[in-house]
Amino acid sequence: MGDAMKTFRVLGALLSYPEPALIAALPELGQVLDAEGLLARKERAALGALIAELGRGELMSLQERYVGLFDRSRALSLHLFEHVHGESRDRGQAMVDLNRLYQSHGYALAGNELPDFLPAVLEYASCRPLAEGRALLADMAHILQALGARLAQRASGYSAALAALVRLAGEQPAFEAASGGAAAGDEDVSALDEAWAEPPAFGECSGGKPGGAPVAPVRFYPKGATR
Repeated sequence: MGDAMKTFRVLGALLSYPEPALIAALPELGQVLDAEGLLARKERAALGALIAELGRGELMSLQERYVGLFDRSRALSLHLFEHVHGESRDRGQAMVDLNRLYQSHGYALAGNELPDFLPAVLEYASCRPLAEGRALLADMAHILQALGARLAQRASGYSAALAALVRLAGEQPAFEAASGGAAAGDEDVSALDEAWAEPPAFGECSGGKPGGAPVAPVRFYPKGATR
């Protein structure tokens, strides 16, 4: 099955603020999930519906909806430690520990993003072995379950991304993802790496392999490298 790099990156991209680069890459996202085969058909179908929904939407409306969901509602925050520690000092220490985890494998966050931002966590996981990425998700599965349930209650298509993450964490989602779409088609994926021209968030992933994934929602750089 190879590594899980692109599956994690697709999910991280879908949970990121909608930018023109993401919208332009939407036609390839479902193809990557199908090609990698890490998710079952049911999860891919629900994600296909989310991809189609984003593709139909007007960019400003998509951005306003994203902000309304994830930035203005603490219950739906994608900053994971907020759900565990709130604004306490424990959250600061947890973020220090997470940054140390990134740095222990040679990476540091570029820019001002916090380390507990879910797309950042997924971007890091995309450059680690599959078993390690799954274990990282398993550690936060209770948060993913709660976020997914709250999104499903709002009939949000984003609940499909959380359901997929819960599955990757090795658990059964305790909610039904909002989905009305069909699975992505069996399209040619031979030119995906060329079509996705965005540089990866990591300069080099584990084993020295290039990241090779597009629309990196969070930028990392190799520790000690020049930004």
